[in-house]
Order: sequence, then C-alpha cells, then structure tokens
Amino acid sequence: MPPSTDELLDIVDEHDRVIGQARRGEATARGLRHRCVFILVRDSEGRIFVHRRTPVKLVFPSLYDMFVGGVVGAGETYDDAALREAEEELGVSGLPQPAPLFSFLYEGSGKAAGHTWWSRVYEVRCELPVSPQAEEVAWHAFLTDDELAARLPEWDWVPDGLEAFRRLTERRP
Repeated sequence: MPPSTDELLDIVDEHDRVIGQARRGEATARGLRHRCVFILVRDSEGRIFVHRRTPVKLVFPSLYDMFVGGVVGAGETYDDAALREAEEELGVSGLPQPAPLFSFLYEGSGKAAGHTWWSRVYEVRCELPVSPQAEEVAWHAFLTDDELAARLPEWDWVPDGLEAFRRLTERRP
C-alpha cells in the first residue's frame, strides 16, 4: 500500500518553528519544509540495518537506505516519531527508545532538488527478530561497517540518508 498522502504534517521554517500544516502529498508536491527522523539501527552484533525502498514510496522510490525513518506527523515529537517509525519499518514492538544524536536542515539538490526537511538523526540497537514492513522495504540485510562502506559507491542511495550518514561519520572518531 502506498504511503498516505493525506497524513497531516507540521510545516516549519528554516529555524524548525511550526508555521503551518499541510497534507503529506501537498508538502511533497510543493516542496514545503517539514520534519523527518532517521534512525540508524544496529543488531546485537553491531551490524547496520540496510534496505532498499519499495517502488511505491512517495519520495526516493527503489533506492537504498542505511536508516529507517520517515516524516514526523503534525503535533508529534521527533522522539515519538523515531520510535514509531523504527518499530513500523522493522516490524517489531518493544524497541528501546532511539537515542537522538543531532539535527540538521536537509536541502536537496540535483535529483533531490525541491526537497527540504528538518532532520533528526537517532541510533538504536534492535536485538529482536525483524519482519520489515512490505509496503516500505523491498529488500533488507544487516551489514558490517566495512560491508556498508564497500556498497556506498556501488548502490543508488537516498540522498538525504547519504547526507545524514556523512554527517554522522564526521562526528565519530
């Protein structure tokens, strides 16, 4: 099932202050700035959950991503959205609260031109067996850091996830 274009989102300014609301479809079509969460998921062995998005995704269909996540609903907190999105996409319940790491303003360019959102990046350990949401995830695997690094130049990645991963990598020793 395609994502709901009727989902209500908070529209925010360049300082992440709410300035209005719009339906998801309208926000995407008009390039209205909203909020998103990115959750890096590691398993008990420290490997990263990587997946390919389904072709029905509203934004960046069929591309690979090293984060689970999505939009923050109107009136929802980033933290609540992070837990909801991680549990939904992984197909689990009882996940620990993802730990917030940093926020940044994503402003797409090239094939992502016109996309802009305030993004909060999280990390969580998932020791539960995953059963990813078929509507969201076409393929998935847990990759080591080295395996992911080897795939970065080979696979077509979502541009916002690549930007979040670059910023995350720069912050780590």
